[in-house]
Amino acid sequence: MSDILLEIKNLSSGIEEREILHGIDLELNAGEVHVIMGPNGAGKSTLGNTIMGDPRYEITGGSIFFEGEDITGLSTDKRANMGMFLSFQNPIEVPGITLSNFIRTSLEQRTGEHIRVWDFKKKLEATMEILDMDPSYAERDLNVGFSGGEKKKAEILQLLMLKPKLAILDETDSGLDVDAVRTVSEGIREYKKSVGGALLIITHSTRILEALKVDATHVLVDGRIVENGDAALIEEINDRGFERFITE
Repeated sequence: MSDILLEIKNLSSGIEEREILHGIDLELNAGEVHVIMGPNGAGKSTLGNTIMGDPRYEITGGSIFFEGEDITGLSTDKRANMGMFLSFQNPIEVPGITLSNFIRTSLEQRTGEHIRVWDFKKKLEATMEILDMDPSYAERDLNVGFSGGEKKKAEILQLLMLKPKLAILDETDSGLDVDAVRTVSEGIREYKKSVGGALLIITHSTRILEALKVDATHVLVDGRIVENGDAALIEEINDRGFERFITE
């Protein structure tokens, strides 16, 4: 049986009749950590959203396979139920549904099973403790009035509770101070330790990668992957930036 979890073949996509991604090829095996890096406007978030099936993005060519199944035409909720997860660069506020209810409903949708409230609350409290989150946030409306750091922690809380096979993290460390980055990084390490899932990390910064073993790095420029490498490529970018990857 193949270990390939996510396979992207010659993928092109865009938004509002503007093509952003051009012929992306990518393979990610179960349990691996891949990093997507590139300058602003390279198409990194478009790639994450397209993989997850955001209906705003139109696939104009190519295919996406998850565990060998062609998911190119599947809706976002079906991809989530298969074990895919996307954390947002700017998590939206959702008035009227608490963080706790959102996660519990998502879990029941994913597993197809009723979850006992008491068992769920115990697990949720223990997981919030890992992230140094105030337990009262569980009963607050999702992301409403949360600081930037608390929104990102809420995303990682969902990651730890839902236990997806593949987590796509889009600029999870963006706008966080050093302490918040450390806490979020601890949550990601816990996901790798307890779930063993695969990670596709979209980032400008490398602080969030410091405690992770990176299996592959991909450089995205102008909607194309222009370089593939290992963790050493991250160090090169830290030292020299993206200049050698950008052509006129």
